[in-house]
Amino acid sequence: MKQPQTPQSRCDFCAYYDYDEESEQYVCEISLDEDEMAGFLSFHTENCPYFNPYDEYKLVQKQN
Repeated sequence: MKQPQTPQSRCDFCAYYDYDEESEQYVCEISLDEDEMAGFLSFHTENCPYFNPYDEYKLVQKQN
């Protein structure tokens, strides 16, 4: 089994960026409609307008 490759961009800090075991690669899992996707594809990942920082501590706070 291949080891997951570590993401090389700012995406690795995003809540929408996750490893897909089926395709064995990292993917952006944000759900966009057709117009939003066209806008998303016109940006570079370092300036993603949908960037949402992943914060595991926020998840723990919600559990308390």
